[in-house]
Order: sequence, then C-alpha cells, then structure tokens
Amino acid sequence: MTTMKRIILIVSLGLATPAMAQDEGDGLSLMERGAQLLMEGLLQEMEPTLDNLQDLAEDFGASFEAFTAQMGPALRDLMAEVEDWSVYHPPEMLENGDIVIRRKPRENDTAPEAEAEPEEPIDI
Repeated sequence: MTTMKRIILIVSLGLATPAMAQDEGDGLSLMERGAQLLMEGLLQEMEPTLDNLQDLAEDFGASFEAFTAQMGPALRDLMAEVEDWSVYHPPEMLENGDIVIRRKPRENDTAPEAEAEPEEPIDI
C-alpha cells in the first residue's frame, strides 16, 4: 500500500466516530469495524484512480522541473524589468505561437485615431 493510500485510510479511520457498541473481541466495536470495512472498500474502489493521479503528479512534476530550469532565468529577468504588472493586459498567444503582453493605455493617453487629423484627399 502506498504512503498516500495509508494516509487517506488513517485520516478516514481517525474521523470515524467511535460508537458505544458490542466489542468483537479484537478491541473494535461493531461500529468501528463497520467503518473500517467501509473505508477499506472505498479505498479499493478508489485505488485505480489514485494510481492514475499519482502517475499524473509524477509526469507533471518532471515537466514543471524542466520548465523552471529553462524558463526560470528569463522569468527572473522579466520580473526585474516590470515594476507594476497591473498596467499590463493578460498575456495572449498569437497564431504563430508568440506570446504578447500588451501595456494598458494610460488615462491621459488618447487613441491614435483621435490624434490623427483628417488628411485632405489627394487628386491623382
């Protein structure tokens, strides 16, 4: 039995309320033995799911380690450059895979369309 399964079983059994019932001779009341059997049954039903979850956690851990090893220095440099993240929009990924972080317009900034004066039509 893996450590995670043991922890779940111990916590579950610890939360079961001891009841005033007949003693079976092994130190457990009928209610405690019933709770134990229930938890063992649940654990058996959950075992495949817990195994899959453990595999997923191991895969994620390895991927996260590789990500931090490659991107850690670049992210540290970026964090040193940006003083206030609240003035930026959330990152967006472009179709070509580039990630863009756009700065929000300042309150005193006007839209470029409003600044441009209409041009006189040119006759050709």
